[in-house]
Amino acid sequence: MWSKVDIDEWTARRKGTLAEVQKPVEEIINNVRTNGDSALFELTERFDKVKLAALQVSREEIDRAYAAVDPDLVAALKTSKQNIETFHLMQRPSDMWLKEVGPGLTLGVKYTPLDRIGAYIPGGRASYPSTVLMCAVPAKVAGVRKVICCTPPPINPLTLVAADLAGVDEIYAVGGAQAVAAMALGTESIAPVQKIVGPGNVFVTTAKVMLKDTVEIDFPAGPSEIAILADETAEPQFAAADIMAQAEHDPNAACILITTSQKLAEEVGAEIERMLAQADRKEIIEKSLNNAGYVVLETMDEAIAAINAVAAEHLSIQVADPLTALRKIKHAGSIFVGKYAPVAGGDYASGTNHVLPTAGYAATYSGLDVAHFMKRSSVQIIEKEGLELIGDTIETLSTAEGLFAHCNSVRIRRQN
Repeated sequence: MWSKVDIDEWTARRKGTLAEVQKPVEEIINNVRTNGDSALFELTERFDKVKLAALQVSREEIDRAYAAVDPDLVAALKTSKQNIETFHLMQRPSDMWLKEVGPGLTLGVKYTPLDRIGAYIPGGRASYPSTVLMCAVPAKVAGVRKVICCTPPPINPLTLVAADLAGVDEIYAVGGAQAVAAMALGTESIAPVQKIVGPGNVFVTTAKVMLKDTVEIDFPAGPSEIAILADETAEPQFAAADIMAQAEHDPNAACILITTSQKLAEEVGAEIERMLAQADRKEIIEKSLNNAGYVVLETMDEAIAAINAVAAEHLSIQVADPLTALRKIKHAGSIFVGKYAPVAGGDYASGTNHVLPTAGYAATYSGLDVAHFMKRSSVQIIEKEGLELIGDTIETLSTAEGLFAHCNSVRIRRQN
C-alpha cells in the first residue's frame, strides 16, 4: 500500500480519470439540455435515491436546519466565515483606478462583479458547509448580485445553515454532472449562471470542463490531493496525519511524499498503517491509499523540482529551512509552511480558500479568490494633448498594417 512511486505515473493517473467518464457525462448533459427539470428529477432519483417534490430549497427548510444544528456549530461557521471574509477583503481591488501617464493621457482599470454565479457543493460521503463558505463569501465580497448553490440531496442541515450565513440567494437540491449542466444551460427552475465554481467528483469536474465553452468555470477541481515536501527533520506522525486527512476525502484522492530521507518515508508508512487501523473512514482511505506513495531524492533542490513538476492542489512544506524552500516553489494550489500548518487549517479556519485546482492544473491556474468573480475593463481617457502624444505612433503602425480607416480616425481628430 505505501511504497515508492514513479512521479510521471502518479501524475498520469491523476489526469486519466477525467477521460474515463466523458461518455456518461455527455449523456447526462444532453439529457438536461433536452428535458430540463424532468431530467433533474429523474437523475436525482436514479443516482441519489431521492424522490424530490421540488428542486429549490424553501425558506422553511432553512429555518428548520437552524433548529437542527448545534449552536456551537453555528458559532464555528460564523467564525470561519469571518476569517474567510477578512482574507478575501484584502484581495478585493478598488472599483476603478486611473493614472495619468502623460499630458492628456490617463489609463486605468475598472472592475465589475459578475451578476450571477453558481457554486457546486459536494455531498454524499460527507457534509461540506466549509465549501459553501469558500465559494459564496468571496463572491459576495466581490459584489456578485446572485449566488446560487447546487448540492446533492438529502442536504445536511449544516450545509443549509452555511449557505444562509454566506448570503446564498438560491439553493437547489441537485448534484452531480446534472447540476453543472443545469447551471450552465438553464432549466425551467434554474436560470443559467455566468460562471460555475466549486469542487466535485470526477463526474462533476468532467462536466465543468465539457461545458466551459458555454459557461465560464473556475478550473478543474476534482478529487483532493496533497504533496508533502519533507526532510529528515519532519515529524513522521504529522506527515502521516496529513496524508490520512486527504485520503479520507474520496477513493480517488491522491497523496505523495517527496523527501530526501528514506528513513522518514518508511516511518511515515508505519504511522499510516497505525492510523489506518483506527480510522473512522477506513474503507475510503484504503482505496485512496492505492493512489499514494513516496519518492526519495538525493538533494532538496531535486525534491523541490519534483514538487514543481507535480503542481499539487495542496503542498505541505516540512523541512528544516521552509522559507528557502517556499521561495523556490513555482506550482502549488495552496501552500502550508511548517510542521504546525495542517492542510485542515486552510480547509476551515485560517481564511484562505480551499477551492483549488487539482490534477496538476495548479501549474496554470490559481485557487479561487475574489478576482474569479470580477471582470476587468481597461480604461483610457485621451484628451487632444494626449492624442498628440501618441498620434504619430498610431498613424504609422495602422498605415503599415493597411488599416487606413484606423489612421484616419486619429488624423481627423488631430486636424480639428
